[in-house]
Amino acid sequence: MSTDAQEKTGPSATVNLKGLMRFFAERKLGDPARMRTENISLGHSNEVHLVHFEDQHWALRRPPRGPLLPTAHDVMREYRVLKALQPTPVPLPRVYAACDDPSYIGAPFYLMEYMRGQVIRADGKSFAATHQLRRRVSEQIVDVLVALHNVDWRAVGLEGFGRPDGYLQRQLRRWVDQLGRTIPHTRPLPVMEKVRDWLNPHIPDSPAATIVHGDYKLDNVMFNPDPPHAIIAVFDWEMSTVGDPLADLGWMLSYWPDSEDGAQRQGAAAGMPVEPGYLARREMIERYEVKTGRVMRQFGFYQALALFKLAIICEGSYARYLRGQTDDPIFAGHKERVPALADAAWAACNSARG
Repeated sequence: MSTDAQEKTGPSATVNLKGLMRFFAERKLGDPARMRTENISLGHSNEVHLVHFEDQHWALRRPPRGPLLPTAHDVMREYRVLKALQPTPVPLPRVYAACDDPSYIGAPFYLMEYMRGQVIRADGKSFAATHQLRRRVSEQIVDVLVALHNVDWRAVGLEGFGRPDGYLQRQLRRWVDQLGRTIPHTRPLPVMEKVRDWLNPHIPDSPAATIVHGDYKLDNVMFNPDPPHAIIAVFDWEMSTVGDPLADLGWMLSYWPDSEDGAQRQGAAAGMPVEPGYLARREMIERYEVKTGRVMRQFGFYQALALFKLAIICEGSYARYLRGQTDDPIFAGHKERVPALADAAWAACNSARG
């Protein structure tokens, strides 16, 4: 039995090195004698660890520690879609191997290329320092999403990866169920119940199904910091499936504030800096519509659904914090963030009525 289950969940959490070395040796991936690992990312999503061996550098992805909501953090699903998309125009890290046997490190995991580039975050510290560069970032994040939605999912071997029909209905059922599983461990959220009750009778008809990333947003893409500043990788595919492409667009734009948004809306789902030059949400939608021929007629619904989902994900993290499974201060901040997200989702519901 792996000792990985006994590892800590904070910043000092590590990979079970002996188990990983055994995996490398058995799969003949290289000589692991001088292998070492270091943490890159812990706590907010799947963990990422940098693996050094034979002068090579690979990234290892595994689920976070502690109990998880059903279907959350599915790294094997993530590996499957990454492998399928390797020959497509979607920018991705190369994947090398996967393991669904927890006896090695205590959890499923996969190994991929370690990418070097820049991720733009809400602190505004990036190459995008001019209006022109911010517009370039805005256009690229739309264009890569278009490239993903243009992939023939059957042709790349993703038949059965998802159920295209009824995607929005299943999404809503799933997240309503997860809300019900979570709030008994946290606190009442009456505004979330109002959003839940509004969403179901307002589900729109979906366009033809595409691959859906499920968590496509600015800080899940990596740019080359050198001109022409191309997106070189899209990360965090654990929620990908086949379904409604407009749900992907709506999710991405839930993290994309407009300059005219109030402070509460900007702070609720901040995923990028609010700086001049970035395209407005309406401009992003128009670019997507022109390039795909799909029309986002019911943006209010897709925004409300995205904010509803995000609030539930954050409340799940807050539940982990309350149970002592993590001491991450970001999770502690969800005490205030989730009600703000709920209010933003309810405002989106109301905007859709107009």
